[in-house]
Amino acid sequence: MINIRPVARVIGVLLMIIGGFMLLCLPFSFYFQSHDEMPLILSGVICILFGSIFWWVPKVEKRGINKREGYLIVALGWLAMVSFGSLPYLVSGVIPNLADAFFETVSGMTTTGASILIDIEATPKGILFWRSMTQWIGGMGIIVLTVAIFPLLGIGGIELFVAEAPGPTSDKIHPRIQETAKRLWLIYVALTFALTVILFALGMNFYDAINHALTTMATGGFSTKNASMAFFPSPSIQYVMVLFMFLAGTNYTIIYYGLKGKFQKAWKSEEFRAYLYLVVFFSLIVSLRVYQLSDRPFEPVFRDSIFQIVSLITTTGFVSADYTSWSPGLTMFFFILLFIGASAGSTSGGIKIIRHLVFFKNSILEFKRILHPRAIIPLYLNGQIVRGKIITHIIIFLLLYLIIFVFASILLSMTGIDFLTAIGAVATSLGNVGPGIGKVGPVDNFAEFSGAVKIFLSFLMLLGRLELFTILVLFTPYFWKSN
Repeated sequence: MINIRPVARVIGVLLMIIGGFMLLCLPFSFYFQSHDEMPLILSGVICILFGSIFWWVPKVEKRGINKREGYLIVALGWLAMVSFGSLPYLVSGVIPNLADAFFETVSGMTTTGASILIDIEATPKGILFWRSMTQWIGGMGIIVLTVAIFPLLGIGGIELFVAEAPGPTSDKIHPRIQETAKRLWLIYVALTFALTVILFALGMNFYDAINHALTTMATGGFSTKNASMAFFPSPSIQYVMVLFMFLAGTNYTIIYYGLKGKFQKAWKSEEFRAYLYLVVFFSLIVSLRVYQLSDRPFEPVFRDSIFQIVSLITTTGFVSADYTSWSPGLTMFFFILLFIGASAGSTSGGIKIIRHLVFFKNSILEFKRILHPRAIIPLYLNGQIVRGKIITHIIIFLLLYLIIFVFASILLSMTGIDFLTAIGAVATSLGNVGPGIGKVGPVDNFAEFSGAVKIFLSFLMLLGRLELFTILVLFTPYFWKSN
């Protein structure tokens, strides 16, 4: 039996937090005199009011949240956040269309970075800061923040944390889930602050620096400029962004070990090594190919190549160059990058490298099992045996991901969208990347799609952000059965 009371109370907390973050945008409205303070105040007050109503349900009994309630909280929590998060766009009139405002908010909260705004630089500064804030909130997952303050609710949070971060790794910084969540957010906030200071020191104004720091650490990709990072041609700024995008795509447990000086323990992570090797190898290959095709010096070619590779692998989605203009072969290569994803336990979206790693290692071992059918040949990752249950889970995830991609692409094509644009839009939405190929490439956006298509792509973004199972399980009869 699902207990609705804790579900309502947690959603109430989420809405009050969302409302508080909206009010944090007000200093930029007043400073730049962008005349968007009233929409932000009204939206924030509405969120806090509705959050208070949800909060003041009868007190829940002191027991932990079970799996069903955990998944329901995550799904309904995200739906509530993106719905109420659309208010500043709608109330201000910046995005008057409901489907467009919902799409922009879902893209922000899921850290996808796809946008329908034609002229970003004309957007009022307070609303634009809220747009960046939606990505920062969604980056680590506001649910994890709520887990950190669950003692105030009188309910446990382990099931909620599992639903929010359903990846295959079980590494924990601290045995108590609340302490883990607090440490994750401390690292997240510290890196955001550090990047803001560095970008400001390198020549960005404070407003641009803090906005790009928020969306970089969230691996979101929303920029304050129409040209994205191509507006900032400074090599030092772009290399710093590459570094912090890479860090944002790294498992936060690895970052924690690095900050504690436990470099050897961090280096033992096979996923981290694969992540690093892939970025280096792909950057060299693409750089050499682009250098062959152009008459530009090697350094800017290498910088554009590594920037775009890190941006797509980490699903950040910032753009420093139009990679679809380099060559058809490289366009296809970058399309494939939309399916990789960075590390589990990071703010990135996508399939995640650890799933690819387990799949390929298991595939290789399968040939050995064919030759030795009676032998028990386990799969090892980081020196530990990977349980069969996890392998099955990963294989099913990959199969579901592929099936959803294929059928969603077919549905989009049936609406009259050309093939390249359809597969590009589905891949980038499901992977929470941002830019794709076709008419949703790095220099385009999603404004021309119909409202129905935008809602459909929004659903794919949520599906990808919560790694399929958290949403799909709600559509199964098993979820709603009492036993």
